Amino acid sequence: MTTKPAVLALVFAAAFTCFGDGRMAMSRPPPGWVRTASVHDPSIFRDRDGRYYVFGTHLWGATSKNLISWQSSDFLRNAISQDTARKIRSWNADETAGNWFDYLWAPDIVYNPAMRKYCVYLSANGDDWKSNIVLLTADKVTGPYSYVGSVVYGGFTEETWRETDLAKVLGAPTLPERYVKWGVQNKKWGLMFPNCIDPCVVTDETGGMWMSYGSWSGGIFMLKLDAKTGLRDTTAHYATDAHSDAYFGKKIAGGAYVSGEGSYIRKIGDWYWLFISYGKLDAKGGYNVRVYRSRKVGGPYLDRLGNTPFYDTYAMNFNDSRGVRLFGAYKWKDADEGMVAQGHNSAFVDKDGRAYIIYHTRTTAGHEGHYIRVHQLFLNKKGWLVAAPYRMRGEKIDPKGTRLAKSIPGEWDIIVHALDVDYAHLGVARPKRATLNANGTVSGDFTGRWEVERGTPYFSISITGPGGFADTYHGVALTQAIDGTNTKTLVFTALGDTSQLTIWGSKAP
Repeated sequence: MTTKPAVLALVFAAAFTCFGDGRMAMSRPPPGWVRTASVHDPSIFRDRDGRYYVFGTHLWGATSKNLISWQSSDFLRNAISQDTARKIRSWNADETAGNWFDYLWAPDIVYNPAMRKYCVYLSANGDDWKSNIVLLTADKVTGPYSYVGSVVYGGFTEETWRETDLAKVLGAPTLPERYVKWGVQNKKWGLMFPNCIDPCVVTDETGGMWMSYGSWSGGIFMLKLDAKTGLRDTTAHYATDAHSDAYFGKKIAGGAYVSGEGSYIRKIGDWYWLFISYGKLDAKGGYNVRVYRSRKVGGPYLDRLGNTPFYDTYAMNFNDSRGVRLFGAYKWKDADEGMVAQGHNSAFVDKDGRAYIIYHTRTTAGHEGHYIRVHQLFLNKKGWLVAAPYRMRGEKIDPKGTRLAKSIPGEWDIIVHALDVDYAHLGVARPKRATLNANGTVSGDFTGRWEVERGTPYFSISITGPGGFADTYHGVALTQAIDGTNTKTLVFTALGDTSQLTIWGSKAP
C-alpha cells in the first residue's frame, strides 16, 4: 500500500458492479456478465461450506459462491468491537486517518487448526514506519474477532522501543545501536528495515507457519510463527546481516526503498511461489505483479532467468526485467477500457486442484475506481506459472487437449506483455493480428511456428514480430468466455524462454 487511507476511503465509498469489459454500473448485469466488487488488496479464503470470502483494506470485503459473482460486504468491519479497535490502535500513529478503520490495511485470513480459530493478520499502518501487524481470532469466518496481540512492530525509537516486544525477543537490556544508526530519527529506517504491513501467512509441508510482510522500504521479510498462539515463534533466531535481522527476521526480497509490496506466498505444484507487486497502486502508477519460485518456503526465490528479488541499491524497478510479470496493462480490441495497475494479489489452490490469482485492478477510464478480478493459473511444461487471458468463468482445461491442434488454425489476436509500459499516460499493450496456419506456421503481424504437444494442453509458439519479441513461448491452450460476453473462444497463455515475457492469444470468434 502506498496511498494514504483518506484517499482510498473516497474510492471505497463508490462501490460498484463492474461488467466483464470494465464498464461500471449500479444496475443488475445482463446474463453472462460478471458481478464483481470493489475490494482493495484482496486476500481470499474458502470456508468449509464452500463459500469464498475476500478480506481487504479498510476492513471491506466480498463473498461469492463461485468466484464469478461477488457481493460486497462489511462483515469484517462489523465483526470488530470498539474495544478491539482500541487495542489495535494502541501502537499505531497515523494522523491522517479519519474513520477508525482508515489506517487498517491489507489483512490476510487463514484457518489455524492448532488453535481451532480463524486468524486475521492485519496491517495497522502508521506514520514514519510506526506500524505493526496484529492478530485477531474468531470462531467463525465472519467473526466476531478478538484481539490477540502484535506479531511485529516497526518504526520504534529510543523513546518508544520498550512499548514493543523487542526486549523480550532479543533479550536486549538496551536498544541495539543499529536501530538508532539506521533509525527513524536519522531518516534511514527504510534503507535497512521493513514497513510492518502487508502480511501473508503460509503453512509449509511440515505444518510450520510463516509470515511474509513488508512494503517498499527495507524490503520483504519473513518470520516463523508459533502455530499454538498464532504469534511469532520466539524460539526462532535470525542472523543480523545484509539479508536478515535478529528482530525482523529473514529478508526474502526487495530493499533500499525499491518498490515491492503485497507479498503473497503459496505452494502450487512442487514450488513455493512468491508474488510481489511492483510500482505504485494508482491508475498511473505502473502497478504490476511479479512472481519468483523456490523449493523452500523461506527461499531463495528466483525468476525464470535466475534473478533474485533482492535490491541492495536503489533502482527504478516498475518496468524492470527482474521477476516474471504475469501480465501488464492491456486492452483487447473490443473492450471499452483497458486494464491498468493490477496488483496486490492473493492466490490459492481450490479443492479440485485448480489454481487462481485474485487481485484488484484499475482501468483506463481516468479515475481511481477499482475492482477485483479472478484469473485461473496454470503451470506450463517447464513448470512456470502463466495466467489465463480472461477472467475466470468456470472454464476447465482439457488435460488431454482433445482436438486442440485441429481447432487452433485461424485468425488470432496476440498481446505481448512487453515491459516498457508508458504507465504514466495509461499506456497499455494492444493486440496484433496473426494467422496460425494449419501447417504449423504463423503469418501476419507475427511470423514463426506454433505447436501443440499431442495428448496434452501444452502449447508453444516461436515468433518474431513488432518490437522484436523473438522468442519461444511455452504455455497452455484452453477455451474461455471473452470478457463481457457469453462468446467462447480458444485462448493461449505462455511464457518466453529467454525474455520471460508473457504472451496471450485469443482466437477471433
